[in-house]
Amino acid sequence: MPARRRPVAERVAPGGDALGLIAGLVGLALVVLLVVVAARPGAEAPPVPQSATVAGAVPESVGAWRGAQLENAAIVVRAGRDLGHSERDVRLAVMVAMGESSLRVLDRGDDAGPDSRGLFQQRDGWGPYEVRMDAYGSAVLFYRALSRIEGRDAMPPTRVAHAVQINRDPDHYARWWDDAGAVVAALDAAGVRVVLDRSG
Repeated sequence: MPARRRPVAERVAPGGDALGLIAGLVGLALVVLLVVVAARPGAEAPPVPQSATVAGAVPESVGAWRGAQLENAAIVVRAGRDLGHSERDVRLAVMVAMGESSLRVLDRGDDAGPDSRGLFQQRDGWGPYEVRMDAYGSAVLFYRALSRIEGRDAMPPTRVAHAVQINRDPDHYARWWDDAGAVVAALDAAGVRVVLDRSG
């Protein structure tokens, strides 16, 4: 008489279901951890080569701003001066980058602009991804748009910023105006230099 085959359930190793559940939970925990790390402020690393770098040390901090944030501010300042913009425009650009990205080159957008990228959170229509993700290149895009705002010197800075960025709140940027002035002054006082890569 042929041997009776055991039901499938009897052939599963004891504890197999529990091990599978544990493995699944560990995998889920790793995914959650990766998402949290990727979303942390300061966890961003520009995926494209940068066309400008900072030579010499930036101040240790200016208020709450420090490190890469101050380097990015220096690059924004250099771009504005290279293009012949006024000091008010330069300060305004730093203010906008503070309000849009906390002076970080972000490789993500938000609900209002999922395709927004970079220091100024510029959407696809602003230019190629590589330019928007380049601190200097994105600043140039911003200054070009800023140049088209007639009568901007008579407007409150936050309203000028709103005219360029079309933020939901036209007063959104006002809280960073003083910080922007302090950062620009500190960078100038420290003699921070920005070096452009002319090979491209």
